[in-house]
Amino acid sequence: MPSHSFFRAIEPVTSELDITHKRLLLAAQGYSELGLPELALDELNLLPEDVRTSPIAVESRLSVLMQAKLWGQALDVGRELCRISPDKTAGFIHTAFCLHETGKSREALELLSSGPAALKAEPTYHYNLACYEAALGNIEQARAHLNVSFAMDKTLKEFARTDPDLKSLALAGGKEN
Repeated sequence: MPSHSFFRAIEPVTSELDITHKRLLLAAQGYSELGLPELALDELNLLPEDVRTSPIAVESRLSVLMQAKLWGQALDVGRELCRISPDKTAGFIHTAFCLHETGKSREALELLSSGPAALKAEPTYHYNLACYEAALGNIEQARAHLNVSFAMDKTLKEFARTDPDLKSLALAGGKEN
């Protein structure tokens, strides 16, 4: 389950950008919200190089690529975000999700384990670990992470009921409630 809250962070971070760059980021956000990732990428491509490589622009690009399910490209951009913002949890959560979507759940687990300590305070971190452990057949570890995520955010229970990544948990002894 990727976290798609990156655009909510645009306004505070863009205070140091000029109005043209803010507008391009906001236009990309709008196109993304309308389900038009190609147009969102067009807007992001109009940013000058120095802004295009800023953490907020890289995270925005990553999100749009994930929305478009362009996992290989998103993975490259996600790795760049982890490199330029090693303390930012979103880069690790999104990049691990891309790895998982490309069938590399073990690498996704390793990446999340190598991320900043702040990840452990995020319900999505534990939820995604549950998904990756389940994909690897580690049912007990998956259940443990899922329970932590539920304790942190009860709304994840409803999402988990229909998450195909967690079907093996139901088959191995029932769904979590």
